[in-house]
Amino acid sequence: MSPLDFLIAPAHAQAAAPAAGSGSLLSTLMFPLLLIAVMYFLMIRPQMKRQKEHRGMLEKLGNGDEVITNGGVAGIVREIGDHFVTVEIADNVRIRVQKGAIANVLPKGTLKSA
Repeated sequence: MSPLDFLIAPAHAQAAAPAAGSGSLLSTLMFPLLLIAVMYFLMIRPQMKRQKEHRGMLEKLGNGDEVITNGGVAGIVREIGDHFVTVEIADNVRIRVQKGAIANVLPKGTLKSA
């Protein structure tokens, strides 16, 4: 008996486990498959739906629409290009932002009432 036997229990030989059948394989794979399905319906699918709605909003964007960018800048769309949008944020003050940076389209008249 060595001094390490007091700290770590010695390993003893065990009898061989019975052979696993096909039912064991199904039960082993059930939990990971269930976990993947839950993650898809709770995380991936809603994100894809939001991306689709955002793309649709950007396609419907037109001159004169009132928008808010991701940075919180509010203004009126004056020009629309393939990748950039010119937004007027004050009289004769225009900035160019990427189309993807537009977070929301506001109802008409929102900026005038603010």
